[in-house]
Amino acid sequence: MGVRVKRVSRAKKKSAAPKQSFLQRWGSTLFVLLLLALVAHVLFGQHGLLAMRRAQKEVGRLQQEIAQLNEENKKLAEEVQALKTDPKLIERIAREEMGLARQGELIFKLPPRKQ
Repeated sequence: MGVRVKRVSRAKKKSAAPKQSFLQRWGSTLFVLLLLALVAHVLFGQHGLLAMRRAQKEVGRLQQEIAQLNEENKKLAEEVQALKTDPKLIERIAREEMGLARQGELIFKLPPRKQ
């Protein structure tokens, strides 16, 4: 019984080299692109870091505005209370804004000075 030896031509040896799959050839490039897209989304996305920073600034501005409005409301509430209870304030407003006078008083209204 003789042993048969198969001869392989050089052309077949070249084509017999293992073919690289798509992922083996482009895997690292795809991974880097995917990573860059993810970083861009985290930074610039609708709910990303930059959007969060803008929202935090807006919250701070609104809190400051609320504090100012609360202070203004407090002053107005004090003024309303004074108008309800302080007879001197009521008299001053009646005299200055409404032109009223006590019995026997005379009111002289002068025209504003021309400058």
